[in-house]
Amino acid sequence: MLPPYSPEPYVDFNQPDPRHRMLAALKLVGEQLGRTYPLWIGGEAVTTKETFASTSPADPDRVVGVMCKANADIADRAVRQAAEAFKTWSRVEPDVRARVLIKAAAIMRRRLYELSAWMCYEESKSWIEAYADACEAIDFLEFYAREMMRLGGAHPTTPFPGEENEVRYVPLGVGVVIPPWNFPLAICAGMTTAALVTGNTVCLKPASASPVIAAKLVEILHEAGLPKNVLNFVPGPGSSVGDTMVCHPLTRFISFTGSREVGIGIFEKASRVQKEQIWLKRTVLEMGGKDCILVDETADVPAAAEAVVMSAFGFQGQKCSACSRLIAHQAVYRELLERVVARSRELTIGDTTAPDNFYLGAVIDQPAYNKINEYVKVGRGEGRLVLGEGKVPAKGHFIPPTIIEGVSPDARIAQEEIFGPVLAVIACKDFDEGLRIANGTQYGLTGACFSRDRMRLERARHEFHVGNLYLNRKCTGALVDVQPFGGFNMSGTDSKAGGRDYLQLFLQAKSICERW
Repeated sequence: MLPPYSPEPYVDFNQPDPRHRMLAALKLVGEQLGRTYPLWIGGEAVTTKETFASTSPADPDRVVGVMCKANADIADRAVRQAAEAFKTWSRVEPDVRARVLIKAAAIMRRRLYELSAWMCYEESKSWIEAYADACEAIDFLEFYAREMMRLGGAHPTTPFPGEENEVRYVPLGVGVVIPPWNFPLAICAGMTTAALVTGNTVCLKPASASPVIAAKLVEILHEAGLPKNVLNFVPGPGSSVGDTMVCHPLTRFISFTGSREVGIGIFEKASRVQKEQIWLKRTVLEMGGKDCILVDETADVPAAAEAVVMSAFGFQGQKCSACSRLIAHQAVYRELLERVVARSRELTIGDTTAPDNFYLGAVIDQPAYNKINEYVKVGRGEGRLVLGEGKVPAKGHFIPPTIIEGVSPDARIAQEEIFGPVLAVIACKDFDEGLRIANGTQYGLTGACFSRDRMRLERARHEFHVGNLYLNRKCTGALVDVQPFGGFNMSGTDSKAGGRDYLQLFLQAKSICERW
């Protein structure tokens, strides 16, 4: 019998043992940089003449890995191979599929520091952000394995004389999994293994900015005993590889996490019934956010300030859950702003593969760097820059924590997802106005409310329209099965990843009746 699920604990990198282990892992990974990784199609490693390099955001000259590159023809073959493999994998007992995940989680746990180090190189994650990412991947595997054991087999129905009735959950078919780059192990592992453990076969197209970490996941699943023909690894451009697999008539579902624009495009493509397609494709879409923390005049201001800084600038603000708007009651606005600015000035920034254990690294790539800086220019015209000209390393895509105050709720930097270390600060005259501003975007992913007023907290429970609401704590850091994650409106289909309903998105219910 498996022990009950519980989230993987974090470590304190100020302590000698975790620090020494992380430095050793960074050294180990540093000696493996630049290797070439194959595709996996139909259970076989496939190399291609055309490749692309994954480079480090903190040092674009440093090649983390070289990826073989798929094309439309290979993507078509991957879907067809996955459809063939589904015939056998779908018949494997749920408990057997679940044990593959349990074994993979054990392997990840033994390699936790190494996997964290890969993310420091490929993503410029801080040590603790990378470690938390790897812990979350383990949590997904452990939790989804247990959930599949719970959902497997027959489920009871209301008895009826002379008949045996039951409901069983059966897999859908071939799934296309398109994860994001910002949680390259956790979300990639969660999306992929949720589809696999439910008996589906998968074509995984990793994000182009984080393919090496995805390749490590494939290696671990193979080591854990996953049949190699069940998971196809298909890195390549979204415009050819992604579109081919999304539109393929044999594709049964698409699981996507990423931007609003790409998510809408997938939704539209998946809705078109292709020639010889005999089902309506299911889409599981998690998209962007324009999240905020609302602070009223009764709040614990120092606690709110700390939560804002951690939520806004953790992993350079490159989280769909990041706090990009601070909405503060006018009575505490000035004190709160001063505390947030002062705390943000203390944040260290640099190459996270260095021994210094910097809190902030570089943003993911040059296009992101350009886009974020363009928003900073826009913000200068929409408010007052109070922080944002700090010293950063000359090499790499580094952007300092940036705070713009006096921003209108309708300003571009208060409405559009920036996905970087930029915080817009907005004043409100009362709690009613604060809630209206909080709800006044097209998104609805996460949000937090700081207040000591019980009735206001209760109003927030009902009126703050987000998929993940936090009261008197930061708006990032959801834990598997503690805070199932997913948002409303243009933040996606509210799939609640890491929740007890999630696996059913990859299953369909079959009612079986036998009359005696």
